[in-house]
Amino acid sequence: MTKKILLILFILLLCTSINTFAITAKDTTDNTFNPGDLIFHHILDSHIIHIWEGEYGTLYLPVILYSDDRGIEIFSSSHFYSNHKPTEEYKGYVLEHEHIYSREEGRKIIDFSFTKNVFFLFLNVIILFTILLTVAKAYNKRSIQAPKGLQALIEPIIVFIRDEVVKPNIGNKYEKYLPYMLTLFFFIWGGNILGLFPGAGNFTGNIAVTLSLALITFIMTNLSGNKSYWGHIFLAPGVPFLIKIFIVPVEIIGIFTKPISLMIRLFVAITAGHIVMLSLFSLIFIFESYTVGFGATLVLIFINCIEFLVATLQAYVFTLFSSLYIGLATQEPEHH
Repeated sequence: MTKKILLILFILLLCTSINTFAITAKDTTDNTFNPGDLIFHHILDSHIIHIWEGEYGTLYLPVILYSDDRGIEIFSSSHFYSNHKPTEEYKGYVLEHEHIYSREEGRKIIDFSFTKNVFFLFLNVIILFTILLTVAKAYNKRSIQAPKGLQALIEPIIVFIRDEVVKPNIGNKYEKYLPYMLTLFFFIWGGNILGLFPGAGNFTGNIAVTLSLALITFIMTNLSGNKSYWGHIFLAPGVPFLIKIFIVPVEIIGIFTKPISLMIRLFVAITAGHIVMLSLFSLIFIFESYTVGFGATLVLIFINCIEFLVATLQAYVFTLFSSLYIGLATQEPEHH
């Protein structure tokens, strides 16, 4: 069962190249092909989701706006689009560069719209809930039997994160933080894989999402910090006073650079992968050659497989460093 799941996932990843090629071709119907516009169109957030070519191949997401004079307004983003391009005005609102503005000067609005990234973020959560709850039920029914199916696929991952990532870095108190670390890993991993499919939202390549994840780790790390942790930051025991003048500010800055590194690493790695793939697609339309198209497709299939490994690696790295930072904040000083 596990081999079948992996095989299906691998085939879907291969088909991503072909499907993404079709979506890319759809956006280049004019004679002035601009690879920069194409790349940013696909990696940035949007109010619509392109699934396939045709009348029913586009999903228009709901727009939710709030203003003091009108209150809450909810309507479809289709009112802003003509031939999949934001050219229309609706109820005094206009969509420019995927941001909604009011035509009335000085009128302030708050945008709570359900964008593509938000849609796939919730989809990722639903998929994870379904898979993990299925695995949990399997444990209740087959507690003394060998795992099979999804249980056989997920159990080694859980054991690996527990024994090779969380426990060695946090220590004896690891059980307190294990649920968060497992949630962190599966959330990022699932989001990274979803972003590989055509038309999907690249929400783990969105700086707001990576900032939120890093901020949660930052809060947990510093709330869990013990006396020894804060003492090494503000007192630097065993260091001469004149040296402390330089060491203490560096330690304080280090408190904030750790979550910043988490945020930027995930954001850059995922976004860069998508840019590389779309850049190779652009070569097909720049050179307009079957030879270039065939060669680019072969390279893209290979890169797509590499992207799957990167998706797993980035989830592992984020979880590893989160465990390490919390472990450094909670470890007890050694007494000799």
